[in-house]
Amino acid sequence: METSPSCNSKYAWTVIQRAAPPKRLASDRVRDFQEIYSEFDEETVRSQASRCIQCPDPLCMQGCPLSNRIPDWLALAAQGQFLEAAALSRSTSNMPEICSRVCPQDRLCEGACILNARGEPVAIGSVERFINEYAFELGAVDATPPAPNGYRVAVVGSGPGGISCADELSKVGTSVTVFESQLLPGGLLMNGIPSFKLDKQVVKRRIDLLAKQGVVLRLGIRVGWDISLSALLSDFDAVFLGIGALKPKPLGIPGDTATGVVEALPFLIQKNVESPLVSLPSVDLKDKRVVVLGGGDTAMDCLRTALRSGASDAVCLYRRDLANMPGSRREFLNAIEEGARFEFLANPVEITEAGNGSVECVRCVRMELGAVDASGRRKPRPVPGSEFSVPADLVIVAFGFEPVPFPPESDFALIKTDAWGGLAVDENQMTSIPGVFAGGDSVRGPSLVAQAVRDARRAAQGILRYAESRAAAGRPAAPTQA
Repeated sequence: METSPSCNSKYAWTVIQRAAPPKRLASDRVRDFQEIYSEFDEETVRSQASRCIQCPDPLCMQGCPLSNRIPDWLALAAQGQFLEAAALSRSTSNMPEICSRVCPQDRLCEGACILNARGEPVAIGSVERFINEYAFELGAVDATPPAPNGYRVAVVGSGPGGISCADELSKVGTSVTVFESQLLPGGLLMNGIPSFKLDKQVVKRRIDLLAKQGVVLRLGIRVGWDISLSALLSDFDAVFLGIGALKPKPLGIPGDTATGVVEALPFLIQKNVESPLVSLPSVDLKDKRVVVLGGGDTAMDCLRTALRSGASDAVCLYRRDLANMPGSRREFLNAIEEGARFEFLANPVEITEAGNGSVECVRCVRMELGAVDASGRRKPRPVPGSEFSVPADLVIVAFGFEPVPFPPESDFALIKTDAWGGLAVDENQMTSIPGVFAGGDSVRGPSLVAQAVRDARRAAQGILRYAESRAAAGRPAAPTQA
């Protein structure tokens, strides 16, 4: 192992090559659902962290949704001050050990690194993962309940937004109760992200920390169905909605109701969670030909899950090209290594059925890219006379998700929404109803874990300002429950 130059050297990157984190062989990892990456050793972390040139206007911080103080904790890591580095990392992120695993660093901090102009970026994600796991291993992540500040807040949803808001508020003494509709907390982190990307014990450890900080979890309660908004506002000073966007976008082509056409999220839940959160019919993939429709990270997760579940073939159909695919390049390459195939510029137009009503194949049309559309990507258009078929036994629809609307009779339905059904919020993440805040996918649409964390942190500060202003105006705090 090469010796690190001084952490003050701006030229370390010229003599130290970027190192990839240890990764299991594809032939081994497709046999199970264990995480495929592991941590650097201490010497490699110091060496890799020393590649940061400590530029005066760090582009990596601009590329990070949380504006993490990346150069500062890289400098500490380069000096071997791992606990100090981890503490600095936690000061701007409520789950750095999770973000370092699931964030697409190639599109965020590492993609913005100035070293890309001359070589390869600093291995920011791998260093972040190491320093935080190091802190956990030494018991240096404090979860001591602070003195109460007198405020009570209800958090709806225990995904990344709900966890982060609860953490941010409880750390300053707020009494927080988290309401989760499922019997297993964690939301997207637990049931939407496969274990080979994020070990469930990592999520459970983070939730256990919340409990140690005094956060109360109430599971199996559907807010808006089992409990009203008025009831929450009578018991709590404020409410944060981190309910995500879980309604699948429809396929909307002939044959989409055939036996063997399944939605991505129920499929992932069944295959990745030991105790399924919902009642689902068993999907047997052994020796099946699987076609996944979509080009995001959920599509990558479905492909890789199908291969681990015994599929003989797993092919992704995406209507744009690789350059315009929204999924992480890292996950795309991992899927390729594991045996997945990709058909780009291919758009499904029909699911054809066998005589028994099951899927037989996916009829497609070739696409070509035209002018740039509102999303900033070139709009695909069909090529006349280019139809073709892809054999399939199972079709998984991973076209994305939309918010699940509250029942029309619920007082939650009074919250204003935008054109696509997302909850409308102001600069403090407060909705149209005073005291009700929201963030994450239910506001911005399916997005990154780091952006849900950012919304939740912003909402927590807005909630505290709101509660303080009410207290200053002489309005009583919510009653303390016996």
